[in-house]
Order: sequence, then C-alpha cells, then structure tokens
Amino acid sequence: MISVKTAHELEKMRRACRISALALQAAGKAIEAGITTADLDKIIYDTILRHGARPNFKGLYGFPGSACISINDQVIHGIPSHGVVIRPGDIVSIDTGAAIDGFNGDNAATFACGKVDSEAQRLMDVTKESLYRGIAAAVPGNRVGDISAAVQAWVEQHGFSVVRSYVGHGVGKELHEDPEVPNFGKAGRGPRLVSGMTLAIEPMVNQGTHVVKSLSDGWTVVTADGGLSAHFEHTVAVTAGGPEILTVAEEEA
Repeated sequence: MISVKTAHELEKMRRACRISALALQAAGKAIEAGITTADLDKIIYDTILRHGARPNFKGLYGFPGSACISINDQVIHGIPSHGVVIRPGDIVSIDTGAAIDGFNGDNAATFACGKVDSEAQRLMDVTKESLYRGIAAAVPGNRVGDISAAVQAWVEQHGFSVVRSYVGHGVGKELHEDPEVPNFGKAGRGPRLVSGMTLAIEPMVNQGTHVVKSLSDGWTVVTADGGLSAHFEHTVAVTAGGPEILTVAEEEA
C-alpha cells in the first residue's frame, strides 16, 4: 500500500532526510587514500547520532553497518570493513540514511578518491544526471514509469546500462515502502503519482553489462563483468509545486 504523507509528516521527513544528507556529505568529504570503509562508516554513525537520530541501515535485515560502502565494481551493499582501504583512483558509492521522529531518510552518492580516469568520471556524471532526470518526472499526474523511462533513456543514450535487479522505493515510516521505483521501464506505466508521496529514486548504473551477482558474504553485489558501477539517490517528495528533494544537507552554522 502506498503511503501519502500529510504536511506534518512531510516536516518530519525533511528532518530525517536532512540528517541523512549531512551524514552522506560528511563521509564524502572524508574520502582520501588510506582511509578504510569502516572509518567512513564511523563518521556516518557519529554524524547521525550527533543530530539525535538513529542510523536506519544498522541492523536492517541484519546488515552490520550504518552505511553500504561499495567500491569500483561493487554496485551496492558493500559491508564497511577495517580491511578495505580506499586507494587513489577508486570510485566509492555510499548509501545511508537516518531515522528520527518515526520517519526515515535515504540517500546515496558516488565519490572519486583523487583523480579518476575519464570513463569513471563520465559514468558518475551520467548516473548523477539520470537521477535528476528521474526526479524531474516525479510530478502529480505522472506515473512511476515516467521516472523509470527518464532514467533509462539518459543512461542508455550514453552507452551505459541500468541495473535491473535492484530498484528505488517509497520511503516514510519504513525505510522501504511501496511503490517500487525501477530505473528502467515504459513511460505511462505503473502507479500514478500524487502529492504527498515520498520516493527514494536511486539509479544504479554499470559501465558494461547490467547483470550483477552477489558475493559469498551474502550482501555485496558486484557487476558480472567486473566493470565499474555508480549509484546516486535522493529522497523526493511529490508536491503540487513540483518535486522537492528532501535529502539536502544545509551546512551547519
């Protein structure tokens, strides 16, 4: 069942999403050669707690970290580890969120460690732009498929592929709610969008094949061909005035 938020509930969503964005921002700024993914996870954990919220990834379905941190060919769900050291030229995807006052935020971004090669940069740029093209379609009267088609068209126009095994989703009192928001599909299909819906739109884009596989740790998902993958995500509210990005980090005073 799709949850439509009241104005009061949207205010609570904004708070959870702002904290989620601050945590993602803090981790992104800390990325440098030699830091471990466990170090980044601790930064996220501390940032969320400092703002009075709870890391909503930690313990979800048994996941051990406060964030999924995935490097290079890892698509999603990388487990933070003291043994995983970030190197120059890596691209690092971080997915995290915070819960407060009964509501959840969810956001992700892919960061470069130092200078990356031109194709890695292009992959990140195309993925990020595909997110914003999907967001632009999140208006009342459209359907979920309009978001999906906008993302897919931009990605494939630039020679990359959209992951099909994992999708975006509604978000609110639960981190994962209805509806599913695929990053591929046909315009005009799927549930109709109405004001008050809150969606986590999150393109996962691969350099080569869209096919992915899971590693033996039961969590980490990698590209089947070893190509790079990028991931960007915002939690967005559908409003009469257009899509509102909720996961925006205002710099602390």
